[in-house]
Amino acid sequence: MAAMRKTRLTNLPAPYLKRLSVREDASLGGDYPFNLPWLDGDFSLDFLTPVTIIVGENGTGKSTLIEAVAALCGYDEAGGGKGYRPLDHSRAVDRSGALLASALRASWLPKVTAGWFFRAESFFSVARFLDEAARDANAAPPDFLSWSHGEGFVRFFEERMSRQGIYFLDEPESALSPKRQLELLRLLHEIQTAASAQIIMATHSPILMAVPGARLLEITRGGLAETELRQTRHFRLYQDFTSDPEDFITRALRDEV
Repeated sequence: MAAMRKTRLTNLPAPYLKRLSVREDASLGGDYPFNLPWLDGDFSLDFLTPVTIIVGENGTGKSTLIEAVAALCGYDEAGGGKGYRPLDHSRAVDRSGALLASALRASWLPKVTAGWFFRAESFFSVARFLDEAARDANAAPPDFLSWSHGEGFVRFFEERMSRQGIYFLDEPESALSPKRQLELLRLLHEIQTAASAQIIMATHSPILMAVPGARLLEITRGGLAETELRQTRHFRLYQDFTSDPEDFITRALRDEV
């Protein structure tokens, strides 16, 4: 991994964010996201490893949870770094994560909130924002968009996550081929091994779920539970497909998978 580009914020290893819990004065129930089935007064989430990976089906609230933790750290719901507001919020920007953040409390040791919030759907807006900000400051723009889609994503991850901090990744595999996912896997493994940063990631990719030593959590209607790669529905589905693609597709077309 590239050398740190900034003075270290602390000599302590990641994770820095230790625990997430519900505030005692939080009002739960009612409208989304306060009515998520797994969210109640007893909800808590401990961060035990530098890399935490959250998996689950669409609609379970995993992206909302990532957004909420990012909001607690001072990041805009559209993604980006501290102080960035790359999207026009007068339009349709989902703010459910920021709303959920108001009901949560974070415990730190130490409090390190420098970093980045990566959202695949807003990457291009953020990248253009960074280029324009650099030009306004008479600096060379990072120009992540001059690369291919996947290359730009990986180059962005390598450049940003070489620094000590906390990073939120919401389904980063969206624009990555399996080969590019392996590049990100290697980067995440380096961070997990060195404990040089904290990563909290939501993903559907079995490749990215496989970071050695990372904590893998599955979110369901019942809550969050620690799991293993081979126990996830995502892995079993891919394994079923690769073992006999023709039979898998036949069953899938009959809605029997």
